[in-house]
Amino acid sequence: MAHPVETVRHSLSHVMAEAVVKLYPGTKVAIGPAIADGFYYDFQLPAPLQPEDLPAIEKEMRRIIAANAAFKRVEVSKAEALKIFADEPFKVELIEGLEDGSISIYEQGSFRDLCRGPHVDSTRDLRPDSFKLRSIAGAYWRGDEKRPMLTRIYAYAFSSKAELEAHLKMLEEAEKRDNRKLGKELDLFSTHEEAGPGLIYWHPKGARFRVELENWWRDEHYKNGYELLFTPHIGKSWLWETSGHLGFYKEGMYPPMEMDGDKYYAKPMNCPFHILIYKNGVHSYRDLPLRWGELGTVYRYERAGALHGLMRVRGFTQDDAHIICTPEQIEDEIAEVLRFSLAMWKTLGFNEIKAYLATKPKDSVGEQERWDTALESLRKAVAKENLPYEMDEGGGAFYGPKIDLKVKDAIGREWQMTTIQFDFNEPERFDMTYVDADGQKKRPYMVHRALLGSIERFFGVYIESTAGAFPVWLSPEQVAVIPVGLDFADYAKDVAAELKREGFRASAMLSDDRMNAKIRNAQGQKVPYMLVVGAKERDEGTVSIRLRDGRQLEPMALAGFKDYLRDKIARKSLEL
Repeated sequence: MAHPVETVRHSLSHVMAEAVVKLYPGTKVAIGPAIADGFYYDFQLPAPLQPEDLPAIEKEMRRIIAANAAFKRVEVSKAEALKIFADEPFKVELIEGLEDGSISIYEQGSFRDLCRGPHVDSTRDLRPDSFKLRSIAGAYWRGDEKRPMLTRIYAYAFSSKAELEAHLKMLEEAEKRDNRKLGKELDLFSTHEEAGPGLIYWHPKGARFRVELENWWRDEHYKNGYELLFTPHIGKSWLWETSGHLGFYKEGMYPPMEMDGDKYYAKPMNCPFHILIYKNGVHSYRDLPLRWGELGTVYRYERAGALHGLMRVRGFTQDDAHIICTPEQIEDEIAEVLRFSLAMWKTLGFNEIKAYLATKPKDSVGEQERWDTALESLRKAVAKENLPYEMDEGGGAFYGPKIDLKVKDAIGREWQMTTIQFDFNEPERFDMTYVDADGQKKRPYMVHRALLGSIERFFGVYIESTAGAFPVWLSPEQVAVIPVGLDFADYAKDVAAELKREGFRASAMLSDDRMNAKIRNAQGQKVPYMLVVGAKERDEGTVSIRLRDGRQLEPMALAGFKDYLRDKIARKSLEL
């Protein structure tokens, strides 16, 4: 009988716990859940564990698997459970937190663990070649910095050897594509701990990518009925008190600055500023909907241990927008923003997209009728686009339901990017109104929307998905002109200059390196097109064209190449 992979992973975590306890007497066990690609288990060990110790644990696990020990579920009372685990302080704490009644324990051979299950029938149901211990980390008991630091052993686990090998191959590829590694190799960005962790320095090449991306973003927003705003980076404390951020999000905000007797905070969100602009005048139902976007830089205090290249930072630019509309308009507005988002992602080359529809949590604000209307609008929009989706029950924010879009990258990883979020909180807190057809003041609907999420995190995902080989319209450098020898440097300079005059990003490679070395260097820098020029090309006004993937195109007149390149850029082509 085939068991679900989550059951296999959880059963393997028990096997690992048994192996560690046998190899390291005096070990105290904590918890060992299944996770997305495997499992982990937390231990309090009598001595520090090193990475070179992991193969011995794997070997012992395989011996346990071969012993064919049955997983047996045993029901005991709370008092009995406390006796059984009297020497296991972490298990005792867990048991004491349970209600009185029957408690389940699983046994395999002589090893027993507190567990709800389920598990496979026997250790022989576990494949000894379908898991691999991967790393050791520290983890506070129950995530509390004031509690004991435990040793966490992570492992990969799948239903078969083939799946494990495919995952390991994907991880190897992911390591090559790591945004921090490629960011340095391609001279795109840097971080500087000495000047403040989690803050991104965009180098000229990275900045060129960003300019092209943002220009396209702005153009598309204007075409789709948005107006763009610019708002301050700081605001007085009353603004964040009114919005609720100081009540619900203070730990994620930077400490205040004292000026002229007032406290100012760096903004963690753009929305309160957009609301102030809205409240600057009186609005009729005829003015709505308003679609206001901003590439607004915000600041959030992330723990140092959570920072990770471009993926998790403390200062970032949201591709933010707020839609303010009447209840009658909300369904069409949600459908339109979802369509817009999907069109943007497909232009960027992401075609595998899945929606997650998050519903009302226990603690929430807003009338039930509004929640129902909003959720139905989200559901209809997803259905209209024939988008695969899952329900995320209770996963909405306290102030409204939302759609999250996850995109799959070139090596199969899923990234949560777009969010379309209803807000029943801030319109109330800021007393937002519009005058309806009956002359009465009404409360508008408000939707927060970020399509790319943030420019920094999007750049990180895009670097890793493309391995830094950006489509030509986004490439920091589009053309490298390479003379076959220094005698043809002047022609190479003339070609590069002509391309630059017409708006292409081109440069001539005029170093003393040999031609083949220059080609390798341009390919390593992921330049889409290399124009090799010598006597024939100079005399005929042509260029020989190499692509970064090693292919060659037929030689063209320079004018023909410019037309070719112009067409690729205009169509936002993903192919060279």
